[in-house]
Amino acid sequence: MNKDLTVGKSSTVLWKFCLPLFGSILFQQLYNIADSFVAGKFVGENALAAVGNSYEITLIFIAFAFGCNIGCSVIVSQLFGRKQYGELKTAVFTTLIAGGVLCLVLMAAGALFCSDLLLWIHTPDNVLADSKLYLDIYILGLPFVFYYNIATGIFSALGDSKTPFLFLACSSLSNIAVDILFVTAFSMGVAGVACATFLCQGVSCILAVVFVFLRLSGIKTEGPSKLFSWRILGKIAKIAIPSILQQSFVSVGNILIQGIINTFGSAVMAGYSASIKLNNLVITSLTTLGNGISNFTAQNLGAGKPGRVKEGFRAGLKLVWLLCIPITFSYLLFGRYLVGIFLEAPTGLAMDTGVQLLLMLSPFYFVVAAKLVADGVLRGAGMMNRFMISTFTDLILRVVLAKVLSAPFGTAGIWAAWPIGWLTGAVLSVVFYRTGKWSRAEEPQAGS
Repeated sequence: MNKDLTVGKSSTVLWKFCLPLFGSILFQQLYNIADSFVAGKFVGENALAAVGNSYEITLIFIAFAFGCNIGCSVIVSQLFGRKQYGELKTAVFTTLIAGGVLCLVLMAAGALFCSDLLLWIHTPDNVLADSKLYLDIYILGLPFVFYYNIATGIFSALGDSKTPFLFLACSSLSNIAVDILFVTAFSMGVAGVACATFLCQGVSCILAVVFVFLRLSGIKTEGPSKLFSWRILGKIAKIAIPSILQQSFVSVGNILIQGIINTFGSAVMAGYSASIKLNNLVITSLTTLGNGISNFTAQNLGAGKPGRVKEGFRAGLKLVWLLCIPITFSYLLFGRYLVGIFLEAPTGLAMDTGVQLLLMLSPFYFVVAAKLVADGVLRGAGMMNRFMISTFTDLILRVVLAKVLSAPFGTAGIWAAWPIGWLTGAVLSVVFYRTGKWSRAEEPQAGS
């Protein structure tokens, strides 16, 4: 059901809204974790390296889908807060049309340039063919990725974080079973891993889109809504394009880092692939919670209640830090066992690489969590210039330092670049948050 995030105790409303989002992203990450698990355990170390190598490139496509998600979500949240339901429907239809066109362009670009990109990042010959095969199948499923992201953005904008969670939970669990079936029973190798993801993402996408239209049909308007509006597309693009650029540059940065890692050989690639899945599970979860805070911020600013934004920021910060505590200690204490889940023979250089990465990054999750909460408020308020300054500073530092420090310190130098970038970006994001228009607004009375 639709949920108004502008009424009720801010912390309670935000937590109830965000926790299903957290559950959703955990299941979303199961897709990638299942792919790596099955590839590493049932095919071999080279297959794990190939899936991990391809994953960094798929993040470019996901960046565009995420931009459509957040652009639509923020604008629909604002319109929902203002109760402008006719324009809300037009915003949804406009995003679906524009997202479809963008998806087709990306599919064509992927088919033309992914092979060259794999060579550009120094993909070793022993994993090149499997990396290309995985990407080819993934690109065919891009419409599912796009429309699922748009649908979940719409649900979040309407205050409903539970419906996409249920779809994704069923689909992700099915993906694990189909992964194993295709690889073990049908001996499809890396192709089986990719095909399983393709099929299960398709199911969750179709269900999500159908339920979006059912939900929209229950929102009453005075007359029929326009199917497309250039004016509303411009508003969506104002949020979406910076988000796409941010995510795209992050993905490009990760690809550049992947290129540095690839020079150390397939064993290091396999260890990195295993541990970066665990790291991305955390970062993506925190980013999704930040998106929930964007929806909370947008609805309340749309309803003229800036004082609740400060309450939402504090509640969001408590939530992400509480989640970081068990994750950080698990990675510090049990990192070797967690990395070993993905490796067929959990010893040697691959294992050492994965454990080293987790030990160096996990203590700094509290820092990046604070950054992503502040970023969520900035996005929800449409303060995209400040958001991009913080994000690009973080990214540029990580890429440059990874290159510089890898020569004298090896892989440890690459991993050290992450915390430095996170710390700098977090300081900027929090400073930008504290200068927002809500900083002087009165907070609502307790329980209002």
